[in-house]
Amino acid sequence: MKFISWNIDSLNAALTGTSPRAELTRDVLKKIAGEDADIIALQETKLPEAGMNAKQSAAIEELFPDYDCAWISSGPPARKGYAGTMALYKKNLSVKADYPGIGAPEPMDREGRMVTLELPEFFFNLVYTPNAGDGLRRLEERQVWDRKYAEYIHGLDQIKPVIACGDYNVAHQEIDLAHPESNHRSAGFTDEEREGFTNLLSIGLVDSFRQVHGDIAGAYSWWAQRVRSSKINNSGWRIDYFLVSDRLKSSILRSEMMDSGPRQDHTPILLEMDF
Repeated sequence: MKFISWNIDSLNAALTGTSPRAELTRDVLKKIAGEDADIIALQETKLPEAGMNAKQSAAIEELFPDYDCAWISSGPPARKGYAGTMALYKKNLSVKADYPGIGAPEPMDREGRMVTLELPEFFFNLVYTPNAGDGLRRLEERQVWDRKYAEYIHGLDQIKPVIACGDYNVAHQEIDLAHPESNHRSAGFTDEEREGFTNLLSIGLVDSFRQVHGDIAGAYSWWAQRVRSSKINNSGWRIDYFLVSDRLKSSILRSEMMDSGPRQDHTPILLEMDF
């Protein structure tokens, strides 16, 4: 089976936008469609609480005619059009969708950050982890989220194996970003966030990319939009992951970043497994 995860930074822009960046985003979305993955996990969809309009739904249907979708957007008291996640899955799959709250600090559970699909053999969880924010203003809440999320995933793993993916907003090790020396108090590379991710792995999960590629450096999934040369210079961070239950690690065939061309921000990541 093949899985793809991508922080798309506005599904609306990808489907109906006319800007040069929207065109680049749409090109990547078309490339994803061409992979014929079994499940596609999208984060930061930024859709309204009511979901896609008719034009957007038609565009999704045209790109992914063989897929059903499960989605959740932010709702009160969370900001409108903030965060949001969506899972596209092949129509021939037996899937039960859930949109769990994990008891995170308000309004994180209302920001549309998670979709979990239950399939006969495993759970598939996609997540858009909250960012610690400018000045680390949300770091304490982020630490609570990390604990609650790990507890939730551990609970799933007690029932059946888990494949979890998404934008985890943390570079776990120094080799997961280009300039660790100057970022130890930057959101996404604080000791607290890295410890939270270590704790997540300790419940019985494997970072599939490291499982396949070992300690390779210079492999990133995000490059800052605000720095025009970030992608050209490969000054990036690896903050997007596919995590799998330890008992599934022998089934991993591929775990890699997809080429998103000149578009900066996140690039899609791909996992292929043989069950």
